[in-house]
Amino acid sequence: MLDIVALVVAPWSLVSGEMASFDLTELPKSDPTPLLRYRDGIYAADFLACAIVHLDLFSWLAASPASLEEICEHCGIHERPADVLMTLACANGLVERGGDRFSATELCREHLGRDSPWALGPYYASLEDRPVVKEVLTVMRTGKPGNWESEMAEADWHGAMESEEFARMFTAAMDCRGVFLGQKLAGGLDLSGRTRLLDIGGGSGIYACCLAAANEGLRATVFEKTPVGKIAESAISERELNHRIEVVEGDMFRDAYPDDHDVHLLSNVLHDWDLPEVEILLRKSYNSLPSGGLVVAHETFLNEDKSGPRAVAEYSTVLVAITQGRCYGIAEIREVMEGVGFTDVEQFETGGDRSAITAARP
Repeated sequence: MLDIVALVVAPWSLVSGEMASFDLTELPKSDPTPLLRYRDGIYAADFLACAIVHLDLFSWLAASPASLEEICEHCGIHERPADVLMTLACANGLVERGGDRFSATELCREHLGRDSPWALGPYYASLEDRPVVKEVLTVMRTGKPGNWESEMAEADWHGAMESEEFARMFTAAMDCRGVFLGQKLAGGLDLSGRTRLLDIGGGSGIYACCLAAANEGLRATVFEKTPVGKIAESAISERELNHRIEVVEGDMFRDAYPDDHDVHLLSNVLHDWDLPEVEILLRKSYNSLPSGGLVVAHETFLNEDKSGPRAVAEYSTVLVAITQGRCYGIAEIREVMEGVGFTDVEQFETGGDRSAITAARP
């Protein structure tokens, strides 16, 4: 039995100041994963509609298999959103990946091929002028994230987070799901013998709080930019963990990481960035950790061949639309980790379609 009671704050408290608390080590009796999936996959239908009515991708692909490069050239789209689109198509059984080429399945040929008597193109055509479908087309054509659907209409997600009002709203959204996701991570992650955790880009600090609650001797630092750092300080204090968790403000790309931490956590961080930035973050972690240190990437990861899971492929459509990243395959992250020097790369599932990949610094 732990000698402290870690408190969890109701999600709206970060916005309104109202607070309800309970033991942060107490899991719910029910599983919220179906509810998370509705929110996570909100852009998936718009991506599929864009591919059908604006790109006519599947009619073309039904005639001949193609590589991702050929798909990009034929449709006039960029590689990052094209990769997400084809992963979504694989996860839904519309295409199969063979080596570096994609081929249409019977489902695709019969129901998305223009000349098929069962073609559903006209059913999707009514979505052609849907604003989000048009926004997806822009993302496809430019390779750049669109606007976050908020008052910050001129900014993508990264720019919008510089506004204190938007940052507080978004951090509250991530905090409320992080209660369950953080508890599930804490239940599967062995931190025996570890003493100090650095939560890089840690948002409200909810993951650091969950891990501290589950590991009595663990202290933590949340490393975050302003204005999120101030929001984290308040949330950690309300959870009565400020005696074990501190906040250091800084830019995770530009600023040096705090010393003397033997665990680095990147929870729901890597998927916001393209692969070159992912490599920068993991290399910085490697260079900052002591020998024997542990890095933990906690994300929605695709499987080894990026054919699913479907829920993760759908979530990737949200990420590519509003951030500079996407969901990555386990093999992709393993390759980057090993490339910067990490060893003993392992993966395990946590909850809510999330999993963790751990690696050691020799």
